[in-house]
Amino acid sequence: MSSLTVTDEQVAAAPAKMIQPAWVRLMHWVNALAMILMILSGWQIYNASPLFGFSFPREYTLGGWLGGGLLWHFAAMWLLMINGLAYVITGLATGRFRKKLLPITPMGVLHDVRAALTFKLGHDDLTVYNYVQRLLYAGIIVVGVLIVLSGLSMWKPVQLYYLVMLFGDYPTARYVHFFCMAAICAFLVIHVLLALLVPKSLRAMIIGR
Repeated sequence: MSSLTVTDEQVAAAPAKMIQPAWVRLMHWVNALAMILMILSGWQIYNASPLFGFSFPREYTLGGWLGGGLLWHFAAMWLLMINGLAYVITGLATGRFRKKLLPITPMGVLHDVRAALTFKLGHDDLTVYNYVQRLLYAGIIVVGVLIVLSGLSMWKPVQLYYLVMLFGDYPTARYVHFFCMAAICAFLVIHVLLALLVPKSLRAMIIGR
């Protein structure tokens, strides 16, 4: 009778499971770079005409002055738009979004939030996103669309007046753009913290396995 026992050597020799395909890893890091450049240059632009009673520290801005900030912002904008659009199209075409992000249910989110707060949320299978991850990732895609549309309406308010009207008026588009930026910053903080808490997820985003 043959033995079905799996030895340690067999486990070690088995190929590691592919978690993140190459196109996801590439677009993830390009998006990360573009977002950071846009945030830092955006803070430089904001400081030239603040919406609120504060300015961002100069050492955390990019561009050195309003014109320089605009140049960096527009350059990063095209990088983010092209890469982001490619990511969304590929995610839809491959079915990745459907498999990874759906379904999202209120009960599922509440259950996983409670599990996370009590440190009982499992991370054994990185190929399956929990409900909190699904909500965050789906939400940041929506925020990304809003920040691009509001940014375009601010960039060309006359030529793209229909986008301005989508937000009501130009000042409202500025507020939408600012709060979307704040949401992205909050997402990045949570995303980095989760990666540090689950190091194997960061490794998977670097080497795929």
